[in-house]
Amino acid sequence: MINYARQTQEEQPEIPPPVEEHIAPAPRVSVQAFCETVETAAAVQSAGEDRRLGKAHLKIQMGGMAAAIEAYRSAPTPNVIVLESDARNDLLAGLDQLATVCDAGTRVVVIGRINDVMLYRELVRRGVSDYVLAPVGPIDVVRSICNLFSAPEAKAVGRIIAVVGAKGGVGASTISHNVAWAIARDLAMDAVVADLDLAFGTAGLDYNQDPPQGIADAVFSPDRVDTAFIDRLLSKCTDHLSLLAAPATLDRVYDFGTDAFDSVFDTLRSTMPCIVLDIPHQWSGWTKRALIGADDILIVAAPDLANLRNTKNLFDLLKAARPNDRPPLYCLNQVGVPKRPEIAATEFAKAIESQPVVSIPFEPQIFGAAANNGQMIAEISANHKSIEMFLQIAQRLTGRSETKKQKSSLLSPLIDKLRGK
Repeated sequence: MINYARQTQEEQPEIPPPVEEHIAPAPRVSVQAFCETVETAAAVQSAGEDRRLGKAHLKIQMGGMAAAIEAYRSAPTPNVIVLESDARNDLLAGLDQLATVCDAGTRVVVIGRINDVMLYRELVRRGVSDYVLAPVGPIDVVRSICNLFSAPEAKAVGRIIAVVGAKGGVGASTISHNVAWAIARDLAMDAVVADLDLAFGTAGLDYNQDPPQGIADAVFSPDRVDTAFIDRLLSKCTDHLSLLAAPATLDRVYDFGTDAFDSVFDTLRSTMPCIVLDIPHQWSGWTKRALIGADDILIVAAPDLANLRNTKNLFDLLKAARPNDRPPLYCLNQVGVPKRPEIAATEFAKAIESQPVVSIPFEPQIFGAAANNGQMIAEISANHKSIEMFLQIAQRLTGRSETKKQKSSLLSPLIDKLRGK
């Protein structure tokens, strides 16, 4: 019997999944596909370009089962083998033959055209990890491979949300911090804000936190990064919200390689259900990688021509780099500055071919007070209209609805003030 890792799954549904489906990325594994048709080979090739298989090493060959058996007579098998086969009897016989040359621990995904429960059970009995009905699309291949490494009993892999400004000074950091607050408070999700602007980050100021350690300690010591190390660096803001603060000092230069933050993000995924990345407005290898690798993206823009151009450029690049993900979301901020000519939201939507999630009005008094006091808008004014907008963004990014709040008592305001202090 083939010594593959077993996974009991139901037959692949023929209806495609919703675009909001969350598929956890695969780890650094080797994947080899043996295809019989050009269409399947093209789908597997496109899947290999998906961000969730970015760490996997994928190789594609034609020839199906026969080519796989021949290839592994003199070579070790990879972590995952993807096999395309049309015939039932040849498939089972080929699997039995492959078992004689297959290494222990290798997982097999079979792509076939026979929709039969008995065949599926026979494949499971032989140790096949997954059976996918052809024709397949890139997302089918991505889902099948990634799900091999997401054990049902394992803790859910966290969702990464990246927030970036289309232009400097549009308030992307303020939006990201308030949205993270809404995720933690209103949606009751454990969340962490990672301030990636190491030189000038404002998350520590906005949350009134001044931790002695933060994200810089992790980035400059990648060999030490693990769950325990990251936990020591986190600063607790509320019961559900933590902060990975930036040092915001200029005593060193923060030049990073493309994969500098990979170990930090991977560790956060394993410990936190929601990670909000406050990405600075700059274009480098690591910022591009962080955006493309995120599960969901929010672009914050002001209603002027430069923001429209930059938002359009970001949209086009991210949609091309993430063909199997839903498009980025965007919101308009600082709308209605007195005497400033502005581009209407309808014109924005027409150019980008997408509606903004919300349009947040320009209200410098309350936003300035919150920034200077180290508070969120919800702490300054519990009924301010922007709070509902932050919640709308949070719900769109996470796919969750608001949790029912407990009835407050007369002492609630006093307790909240004491907690804030």
